[in-house]
Order: sequence, then C-alpha cells, then structure tokens
Amino acid sequence: MKSLPIHIGIIMDGNGRWASMRGEERSYGHIKGANSIDEILQACLFKGVPFLTLYAFSTENNKRPEQEVNALMDLSIEMVNTNIEKLMNNNVRIKVIGDFGKMKPEVVAKYQWCMEKTKNNNKLTLILAFNYSSRNEIVRATKNILLEYKNNIITENDIDERFISQHLDTKDFPDPDMIIRTGGELRLSNFLLWQASYSELYFTDVLWPDFKKENLFEAIDEYMNRDRRFGLVNCNTKKNEI
Repeated sequence: MKSLPIHIGIIMDGNGRWASMRGEERSYGHIKGANSIDEILQACLFKGVPFLTLYAFSTENNKRPEQEVNALMDLSIEMVNTNIEKLMNNNVRIKVIGDFGKMKPEVVAKYQWCMEKTKNNNKLTLILAFNYSSRNEIVRATKNILLEYKNNIITENDIDERFISQHLDTKDFPDPDMIIRTGGELRLSNFLLWQASYSELYFTDVLWPDFKKENLFEAIDEYMNRDRRFGLVNCNTKKNEI
C-alpha cells in the first residue's frame, strides 16, 4: 500500500450530541462511543497502522458536570477490565499522555497496571490522551527545559525543535500523519498542536458513536491521495511508504 499513515490521531467528538438526539443522558453516548473505539482499533490492526492516538479526556473536560466526569472515569476503568485480554491477544501496547497523575487515583492505578501489562506488545501502540491539553504539555516541557538550564545540564545552543520534541509527552512516538475529528467541528481543540504542524487534517460530520471502520478507511483513502509536501514544492515523499 502506498503512503499508509504511520500514526493517526483522532478527536472523538459527538458522544453527547448523539445521546441527546436520542433523548438519553450524555453518559449513554460515551458508552456507545466506547464501541467505536474497539472497532477503530481493530480497523487499524487490519490496515497495519502502528500508532493510534485518541483524545480521551482533555483538561477542559474537568469543567463538565461532575456526574458526567465520574461516568467517564468509571467507563475508562471498565474498558480496561473488559478489553485487557483482547489487547494482549491482538498484541496492542497501551500508553498514556497528558497530566495523568492528577486524575483519580483508581484511574491512574488501573492504567499504570495496563501499561505495565502490555509494555512488550508491539503490533500497535494505542496512545490515550488523558487529562491532556497541548498548551499544558508545552508548559510542562518548558519548565523541565528551564530546570535543566538552571542546573547547567544544557546550554541555549542545545535547544532546537528536536530538543523540544524530546521533552513532550509524545517523545517516544512519531508525529501524527493524519488527525481525524468527528462530529462536524472544524478545530483541533488543543490536541497535539506542536506535533500536528504537518499533519493532514480530516473533518467529518459523523458523530463518534456512528464512526465505523468504513469511515476510517474512507479517511485513510483520502490521506493516501494527498500530496504531502512538508513546505517543499513537488515533493513526492516516500517517508511513510510500506
């Protein structure tokens, strides 16, 4: 296959609206959205996409009603308990990015256990952006860099784009080739702003609970037909050909 994306990021939007359209509580939409996560994960495994990042919970989501936040936390724990065997059987590694340590202790403990359990899996890395915001990530990285400078570990000449990237939460992963947003909104909402500098953006009106493998394949097909020039002219890059 030509130019298959190595890393796909997805902003999973529309759960609440999907539920409201059916006269249900927003938490019901999140439960149905979990089914789409499983289907998209299986689709990425089928296609051979090695990295998938899901915007699971933003720092701004903490401002939502307490009942909805608690329902999301409970659902996240349930998803680990329900899917850990499937993750192991499918050789999927779980990683978490974001200001994760500030989440509820039981959520932190469950995902730390899951990351340890799956750490040797190597077919697909599922990266969950949990209590994540790109601005917060960049602020935390800047503080760490300043601390290194203060302690004479680095000089100003050490700081370049690659150096900053190595201080971000995503330092162990390639930048996303494509970012998909469901639900009809046309913005990145503080998701991987540094990493998305040259990502192909794909927006769809499909609400997340209705986003299925066919929708993902359609997005990948469009991506494969785009000309990624990375600021150059007539650049037929082979960076991601497999």
